[in-house]
Amino acid sequence: MEIEVLGTGSSGNCYKVKIGKATLLLECGLPYKVIQKKLNFKISEIEACLVTHEHMDHAKAVKDLMKAGVDCYMTKGTAEALKVNGHRLHNFYKSPERSWQYNFKLLKDLIILPFEAVHDVAEPVSYFIKTRDDKESIVFVTDTAYLKYKIPECDCLMIECNYVKAKLDENVRLGNINTNLRNRIVKNHLSLESLVEALRAASLDRCRKIYLLHLSDGNSDEKLIKRTIQETTGIEVVVC
Repeated sequence: MEIEVLGTGSSGNCYKVKIGKATLLLECGLPYKVIQKKLNFKISEIEACLVTHEHMDHAKAVKDLMKAGVDCYMTKGTAEALKVNGHRLHNFYKSPERSWQYNFKLLKDLIILPFEAVHDVAEPVSYFIKTRDDKESIVFVTDTAYLKYKIPECDCLMIECNYVKAKLDENVRLGNINTNLRNRIVKNHLSLESLVEALRAASLDRCRKIYLLHLSDGNSDEKLIKRTIQETTGIEVVVC
């Protein structure tokens, strides 16, 4: 398994992941030409791109990727919000019997299963990706106020840690941000405190590495976040 961070944060999110026999992009929130350059113009090596939601810092290049022949996976709500269609589009749908459960997709030797996220968009999701023989697995979570479900057992966890509550509230007191923005952040992004709570509830025996994504420039504390997650889990932590 290989993970390469092409971009993270509000300036654009995009991650190249090699898992099993497939090479994927998780998100495509950078300009297409930037993604091309970061991939050494080897777009043809990308089997698919998984998109969590329609905000441009996660989906900017989706139409260009589809034109270039890359299959793009997302929920029906996200596709409608982005106004994308065509044979390169692969939609996930909720089960008629279980409104909280999505169908899964097979890609090469992978099983791709979305699960609900909490964000102010049409139909956001996170992703659980694993090989069919269950030898490799990744959980990818970004842009969510909290985790509605227990984190699945996985080898690698890629997860948002956007802000520290005390830091955010301090910025409100100092007048750096207003209360409306503060409330919007809290309702749409994962805090260090919420992440710690989710990690304590999870089974992490299998997890070898945690990648922390989408840290806010002004409302986070990289050293505190890394130290806290390492102390909570005992697992190697990479801050992206």
